[in-house]
Amino acid sequence: MIRRWMVAAALGLGMAWASSVELSNSQAQYIAQKVWQNEGAGQDKYLVHWNDGEDFASVGIGHFIWFSKGHTERFREVFPLVLRYMEAEGVKMPVWLNAKTPLPWNSKAEFFRAKNAQTKQYMELLTFLKMTKSYQARFMAKRMNEALPQMLDTLHDPAQKALIKRRFEQVMYRPDGSVNERGVYVLLDYVNFKGEGTLESERYKGEGWGLLQVLEHMDPKEPNTLKSFADSAKAMLDRRIRNSPPRRGESRWRLGWFKRLDTYWK
Repeated sequence: MIRRWMVAAALGLGMAWASSVELSNSQAQYIAQKVWQNEGAGQDKYLVHWNDGEDFASVGIGHFIWFSKGHTERFREVFPLVLRYMEAEGVKMPVWLNAKTPLPWNSKAEFFRAKNAQTKQYMELLTFLKMTKSYQARFMAKRMNEALPQMLDTLHDPAQKALIKRRFEQVMYRPDGSVNERGVYVLLDYVNFKGEGTLESERYKGEGWGLLQVLEHMDPKEPNTLKSFADSAKAMLDRRIRNSPPRRGESRWRLGWFKRLDTYWK
């Protein structure tokens, strides 16, 4: 069973308690497979990928963003954070790879040449990602655990802080207070999928689409909490698509995004 403990988080009006989880080995493997099914249809060939319309690679079970040297983007670069976590855990990596290593390929064309040729560096990276799926899942759990205090730190209204905390915990726990493993998957997956919603850069026209915005817009009248979460996420991603620069063509992702969100409650 997922272990539950309490960690203190400052909410501005004093101390409150935020929930945290730790994954067992079997749970890490289960969630890794669920997330990887969402991101890459469970096929290892997609562990190192470069999506159309993007200026960066997406690697690992969470398709963590990785930039080439000197590249900047509005989106959070996550793969170096994954590597930093693995370094702290003592995970053995290819000799050329560490948390400060930029993406080795400077363009999508250069990346696909390496992939098609199965160069030594590409194959070492692919093998490393295949062998560390459970560590990647644990990183995502760590990121989820840090999401609530991170979101609360960006809010100033005590009532809004209380609302976000309450809805986060409604997703994570059943009414009897026990951990809802499906809810843990939902929170973990969405934070990895679209972020915490706290970065000003991860917004179009000033409007975000991360976990914070999804929790804010959940329908309190919907009795199924996970459906309420999924419906709110669909609304936030619809808004993102409407606000996005036309050149990105983000509407092409709507069907896949919504299919993923349906796994949260169906």
